Amino acid sequence: MRSLFRPSVLPDPGILDDHRPLIRSLERRGFLRGGLSLGALTMLTGCDVGDSTSVGMALRAISAFNDGVQAALFDPNKLAPEYPPSAVLKPPRFNAYYPIEEVKPVDGAAWRLELAGLIQDRRPWTREMIAALPQRETIIRHICVEGWDYIGQWSGVPLRTFLERVGADLRAQYVAFKTADDYPSSIDMATALHPQTLLATTYAGETLPDPFGYPLRLRMATKLGFKNPKWITAIEVTNTYPGGYWEDRGFNWFSGL
Repeated sequence: MRSLFRPSVLPDPGILDDHRPLIRSLERRGFLRGGLSLGALTMLTGCDVGDSTSVGMALRAISAFNDGVQAALFDPNKLAPEYPPSAVLKPPRFNAYYPIEEVKPVDGAAWRLELAGLIQDRRPWTREMIAALPQRETIIRHICVEGWDYIGQWSGVPLRTFLERVGADLRAQYVAFKTADDYPSSIDMATALHPQTLLATTYAGETLPDPFGYPLRLRMATKLGFKNPKWITAIEVTNTYPGGYWEDRGFNWFSGL
């Protein structure tokens, strides 16, 4: 059965040109022999790497290896391309694991952002407290694992600024998120500290609408779209692997661009 999440247009192989020396080095050490065929098996069949069969365990091992390679290639100081306001899609394209008709609006007045884990100040945050922090705007491309994309204009608090303000341990491995729509997600700390990683509160200069994550969502320029949770209700800093909604169903965890 063909995976519903296999891109309809495959990426240009030339995208790997900048990393040929590293790839050749990994090949010489035997890391990639057989690995690409297992990775292809996941994409072609939509296999669930959460199963306990030998194939499932092999796929999990390859996925973990891929995470390590992507982390090694990630440059925390390199900015993704940004675009002019004229390129922004208004409104943004809706994406979730359910149809837009099933969105359950969040009461912004009652909403609180809970904190947990390796954070010194775990007091809950309100929308007003977040709005009082330094803001940043970024116009970046949203790239979905399904093969479509759009340019979005997001504003909010850099996640690094927020983590520093609450005394998070920036040496920890993971930042995890819980959401109002039961869509847990997590990212590596290097990506959390990237200048273009935001806790977004507005889109195209207006308060984030309900279907797109009001009052708070994650927006990153360096990862695939499904790694950007909406309607965030809690943030945890941890050294224990947190997984995520799609990651627990077989998707690659790092999912960098």
